[in-house]
Amino acid sequence: MEPVREERAADYPRPPALVASDAHVVVRALGELFCDTRRALRVLETFHPPTYYLPPQDVRLDLLQAAPGRSFCEWKGLARYFDLVVGSQRIEKAVWTYPAPTPAYGPLAGWFALYPGRMEGCWVDGERVRPQQGGFYGGWITSRVVGPFKGDPLHPELI
Repeated sequence: MEPVREERAADYPRPPALVASDAHVVVRALGELFCDTRRALRVLETFHPPTYYLPPQDVRLDLLQAAPGRSFCEWKGLARYFDLVVGSQRIEKAVWTYPAPTPAYGPLAGWFALYPGRMEGCWVDGERVRPQQGGFYGGWITSRVVGPFKGDPLHPELI
């Protein structure tokens, strides 16, 4: 078995890199399995833990309802948001996508990212993810990724 290689978020590039991943990614929310995939895309940006983008084929699209509002990323373009809904339970603006990203991030079109801190749990290769701190960030922290990370109050210079 090959040892797991550590990654330093400080070494991630700017503009961010888009990297395919065959890691086993599982997301549970509101008592449901939301995603189970081995074909995620990771966005790696300086001082951010990876953000995982999940293929629509492996996401429970029936649990998503379009939410009002948009945001703009200088690298990826215009994002739209979704609430995650199961029965009467709702997690507002928990999931986003880039329907028409900039050309450099074209492979992200229609794939979904989420805030791991709003989910019941997110796992990468069986390891439970710790969410990136700060309400705006969607990074996934595992033992494989070393900080400091943007959003961490112990590192105000990165906030």
